[in-house]
Amino acid sequence: LCVLSFRDVPSVDILVWSELPTGAGLGSSAAYAVCLAAALLSACGAISCPLTEGESTARWTEEELTLINSWAFQGERVIHGNPSGVDNAVGTWGMAEVRSCLVASRVPTLRILFTNTKVPRSTKVLVAGVKEKILKFPAIMNPVLDSIDAISQECQSVLEVMSANPSPEHYPVLE
Repeated sequence: LCVLSFRDVPSVDILVWSELPTGAGLGSSAAYAVCLAAALLSACGAISCPLTEGESTARWTEEELTLINSWAFQGERVIHGNPSGVDNAVGTWGMAEVRSCLVASRVPTLRILFTNTKVPRSTKVLVAGVKEKILKFPAIMNPVLDSIDAISQECQSVLEVMSANPSPEHYPVLE
């Protein structure tokens, strides 16, 4: 299924620049995929172009954001093979509204430090390596993945409680 046909889209040159380092695990490919999806969908009229002169931020409808996210995910699949979908969702909705990760309607501000280790890596290679380990060592890897899921579920529960009643006692649980 293709959202665009060549007759629908004018000839375009795409120039991309970013301050996000590539291959550092910071979601630069997802940021690129989200921007490219939004630009092409806007160019062919599949979504509105809500940015008006003098404004620095565009606001799309929930349906338009869902479409942008779905095409950004397809871009991530081309780049990484089998991505989780989290990076493109964060790039589309923003951290506090990633519905695939959090159900909470409000998420309290958490201080997070990102550091560029300058150690290059490929998400596609890492994902393939995990899949290989799961197939080769299921008795070891499945409990590890179950533990990761349990941690995620606990964090989601705490964030849901925090959205209604934030308390300092919740932060150590998230840590």
